Amino acid sequence: MELYDNKFLTGKFLIAMPDMDDERFEKSVIYVCSHGADGAMGFVINKKLNDISFFDLAVPLSVEPKAELGNMFLYQGGPLEKIRGFVLHSTEYSKPGTFKIDSNVAISSTLDILNDIAQGQGPKENLIALGYAGWEPKQLEYELMDNRWLVVPSDKDLIFNTPDEFKWEKAMDEANIDLSRMIMRTGHA
Repeated sequence: MELYDNKFLTGKFLIAMPDMDDERFEKSVIYVCSHGADGAMGFVINKKLNDISFFDLAVPLSVEPKAELGNMFLYQGGPLEKIRGFVLHSTEYSKPGTFKIDSNVAISSTLDILNDIAQGQGPKENLIALGYAGWEPKQLEYELMDNRWLVVPSDKDLIFNTPDEFKWEKAMDEANIDLSRMIMRTGHA
């Protein structure tokens, strides 16, 4: 059975192993929104962008945010298409262009959702990411066999309500991984 049968990783977390050698993904938690024969796509959910806010994104797009949303954080969704925006959000919000990933999380990438968030009419919970992480067909499977990622069930609370600096450790805890007992380098027999 192929790993991507039945959209194997869609709706799951990838947790970067402690010895991740790609600094772009060091201590990352990635929510996988699509995984199939054509590859995989996901979003880093624990790395804020410190040099750009929702207000900075909204003004050039002619979105007029309420003042209290001006300090809303944006996230580094991944190294691909860093200027393209995506909104991971709770599923009670749905409009044309919304794709429901699982029972708790949907994704939208239209200007409508940014306008709705700016006016306080968007989803109850959201995370706005610039860019995404992507894998060619079978690339993620090889990275999994090389022990670069740990796969665990996703948790809506971890995505939207856990402080970013604790997301990686909490994801490891929820996977019952004791980091103090983990061997950092592995091999294959």
